[in-house]
Formats: sequence, structure tokens, C-alpha cells
Amino acid sequence: MAKFKVYITDYDYPDIEIERKILREGADAEVVSLDTRDPEILKAELRDADAIITQYAPISPDVVEVMSKCMAVGRYGIGYDNVNVQACTEKGIMVINVPAYCEEEVSDTALAMMLSLNKKIRFYHSNLQKGIWDWKPGVPIHQFKRTVAGLIGFGSIARFTARKLKALGLRVLVYDPYVEEALLAECEVESADLDTLLRNSDAISINVPLTSRTKHMIGEAEFAKMKKTAVIINTARGAVIDEKALIRALQNKTIAGAGLDVFEFEPISPDNPLLHMDNVLATPHCGWYSEESKIEIRIKLATDMARVLNGEEPVGFVNKRELGGKQ
Repeated sequence: MAKFKVYITDYDYPDIEIERKILREGADAEVVSLDTRDPEILKAELRDADAIITQYAPISPDVVEVMSKCMAVGRYGIGYDNVNVQACTEKGIMVINVPAYCEEEVSDTALAMMLSLNKKIRFYHSNLQKGIWDWKPGVPIHQFKRTVAGLIGFGSIARFTARKLKALGLRVLVYDPYVEEALLAECEVESADLDTLLRNSDAISINVPLTSRTKHMIGEAEFAKMKKTAVIINTARGAVIDEKALIRALQNKTIAGAGLDVFEFEPISPDNPLLHMDNVLATPHCGWYSEESKIEIRIKLATDMARVLNGEEPVGFVNKRELGGKQ
């Protein structure tokens, strides 16, 4: 009989054999798949969990309340907004994410969207479908290297994005009040307050997690400060941008375009106006994906969960400060 029991609530992957192997060999843990996001089923099944791994299932206070001996809740991903961190913290449960993965994939997505919007690829493609063979409707287009890029948030993915933008010759502004100036200097980017970044950037990339502080941090007032020729890219979380305000800004030509891998409500409705604009690029929250990252995230999370079961501190320790983890 295994020493521990780890429940996986739900997952997008073909199987969970990677997790089973790592947790069995690394922590003598049995892994149980629930394949559900139903809160009532979760409350009934998770009572004896030593640890939980989740992808999309809501780990709400009600669910946390029934977990009598759970040591950790791990989430497949960098974000963890489906896990109620406060409720977990109050019960002494560690919350674990995967803070470092898919940096190449998401930064590639942001860069691809910036380049495509700069070159007006979708606009010209749409014109060709209408029988319009002419470059003039897309004027003006400026050299991409003349673009001033603004990064809101400067975590791992944003730093990968900055490196690629700098390699292409762009000037990069960064707004992140939690990052030290020494790191910005090392990355050869410029520190800016949010107002300065909004007013001076030609392409703005969102790179912050969704929290009570960041929800709708980009709305009507922020779009009004941006250049009419500017575009905004969001590969982080949809609700960081006020989606209704974004739609109005695009319809009123307050800004020039948007590249969106995430949306305020997912999956996005097919009749959402954002899907029917030639100046918007939209993808289904797939910026993280490559065959390599799909394996990487599973290995890293399962390995971190094994650390917890073995009495060690995890790498992706979200509520470390609150629970008094090692500094």
C-alpha cells in the first residue's frame, strides 16, 4: 500500500503516466485521476487527499474545507487563479505552481503577434480573400526595429520576450514596481512608470498574473493614453484587460490593433466582436503549447509535489511567505 495518495482533478493531457511514475518512484504515492471539475464531486472525493494536482477545476474554500490532511495543491501552469490561495493558506496547505516553463513558447507568441500586427498580415490576407490585390490600403507601415515595445510586468516570460526584441533592435520599456533596477540594466531595458509606458510604446505586452490588483488594470483610461497607432498584446490572463473597453478602443480607433491569446471569458464566444476585426489576432490560449513544454510542465509539477511529500520545500511555492517557508 502506498504511503501517500495524490488526486489529479482534471487534465488536458493524453494520460498521467509521467505523474504516476515520478510520484510513485519519488515519494511512494498513489495517483488517482478524478477527471472532473464538479465542486460536489471534488468535495466528496478529496477528503483523504495528501496532495492535489489540478488544471482547471476550481479549488474553492468549500473544497479546501473538506481536505483534512492535504499538504499541497499544485496547479499545472504559471497562473493559479482557480485555486483559492487564502483558503489554502488558512489551513496550512502549500499552493504550488510551475513558475518557469514555456518561456520560449509564450515569448515567441508575443513576438509573432507584434510582427504580424506591424506588417498587417491579417488585414492583407482578408483583402486578398475579397479580391483586393493592393498594398496601399495598409499604409502606413514602419520598420519593425523602429517600434518601441512596452512590457507590463517583467517576470521570466517577459525577460525572454525582451531578449528577442532587443536582438531585433527595438527599444524596450518596462513597468514592474517589484523588479530591481539592476536586473533591468542587466537586460538592457528601460524602467518606466505605467503612464510613460502607455504614452510612448508602439506595442504593449501584458505579462502580469491575474490578481485583485491587476484585474482590469488596462481599461478605458489606459487606452486613451496610448498612441492611436499602438497595438496591445495579451498572453497572460484575459481579465487584466477590460475586454469591453478594448472592443470600444478598437472600434473607435483609439488604438490600432490587438493580439490576444487569452480572454476575459474562456472559451470566447464565436460572436465576440474581437473575432471579427481585421486588426485583431486571436488564438485559443495556446501560447504556452509545444510538444516540449507539454512534457516539461508535467515533470516539473510532479517532481515538486514529490518534494513536498518528502518533507522538502517546493520550487513553485506560491504562499511561501504566508506559511513561513525558508527564505
